[in-house]
Amino acid sequence: MLDRLLAPSFKQIETIAILKTEKRVLKNNIPVFILNAGEQDLVRVEFIFKNIQWDINNPLLASTTNAMLNDGTTTKTGAQIAEQIDFYGAFFQTEYGYDHASVTLFTLNKYVTDTLPIVKDVLLNSVFPEKDLKTFSHNNQQKLTINLEKNDFVARREFNNVLFGDNLYGYKTQASDFDNLNTKTLKAYFNKAYHPQNCTIFLSGKVDEELYNSIENLFGNWESTTHFTHNKIELKPNIEKNYFIKKSNALQSAIRLGIPSINRTHPDFAAMQVLNTVFGGYFGSRLMNNIREDKGYTYGINSGNATMAQAGYFVIATEVGIDVRQATLVEIELEMNRLKTELIPFDELTLVKNYLMGSLLGSLENAFSHADKFKAVYFYGLDYDYFDSFIETVKTITAEDLMKLANKYWHWEKFYKVIVG
Repeated sequence: MLDRLLAPSFKQIETIAILKTEKRVLKNNIPVFILNAGEQDLVRVEFIFKNIQWDINNPLLASTTNAMLNDGTTTKTGAQIAEQIDFYGAFFQTEYGYDHASVTLFTLNKYVTDTLPIVKDVLLNSVFPEKDLKTFSHNNQQKLTINLEKNDFVARREFNNVLFGDNLYGYKTQASDFDNLNTKTLKAYFNKAYHPQNCTIFLSGKVDEELYNSIENLFGNWESTTHFTHNKIELKPNIEKNYFIKKSNALQSAIRLGIPSINRTHPDFAAMQVLNTVFGGYFGSRLMNNIREDKGYTYGINSGNATMAQAGYFVIATEVGIDVRQATLVEIELEMNRLKTELIPFDELTLVKNYLMGSLLGSLENAFSHADKFKAVYFYGLDYDYFDSFIETVKTITAEDLMKLANKYWHWEKFYKVIVG
């Protein structure tokens, strides 16, 4: 009989098995990565495109094109697309990020041949109706106006701008930018970006030959001669390090602190993930213990290493009462300096290592999450070796190593400090 007075035995995670993808190539050279796993008759089909030709004179062109892909084609209205997808119990979405845009279909295997042609129609024949564009622009102008009243939103966009400048990573969207959008330019961008030579396909779930053959038959003959160039971002961080935006009647201040840093391709990135976790990367971090639990200045504070294709940065974010914002900065600097001058105790570092290993293991819950792990490294030119290296770093890194990293990368006087409110 189980003795409930005894705690279960503790075992450290030694290895984590990540399911591997299989690579195939369509007749027109579109790479297809397949992760066949799972028992449910469900698949996810993703078409991922690199963003191209960002232009400050029309900065919303790429994101709006992606957002409006399912608003109508030459053969179907947006309502008809939604109705047909719903009829088959499928789910269709578009998603836009700094570096990539995607079109994703979740569908039951038995309806693959019914739903994939809808996706093909969207990828080849989207029309961006003028009426829908006007509605989209108006709604997003209103949303922007509302968001600009929120300290956290203003701090985030101001921080990105001072860190990177007026480019894809740092541009501050203006309401007038929506007025520059029109159907003609959306169609032109669509034809350049949603292009077979700019496409990578990921199939995950219960993937069989029937699904792959359907992909080959529908998209293997997709051709285009349109010329395009991928984004090349010129990073222009500001010289000034301190920014304060006053908000009348504000009760709280939003704080963003950070510096340009390394991205996932750098050899130190995994080790910096460990250091960040100790500092502010989980609920038991030093920033949380000090500024939330001990001082009671905030409900939450966190830090993180953000990674993009052409840049990376380290950021600390919180919201505090206006009467304690200066005291909060003092405590953040104090905790940072402690990591530069004092070794992390063995028990604390062991806890963080176990947390990171458990988080990685817990994030691998199904075929889709295993495929997501591969995507996270593939577009950086990395492979599964990245995860082996990450796990080895977490298991073997020492307190001395982390102190050296803190001294190498964190210099308070170089941090950008943005306070709003």
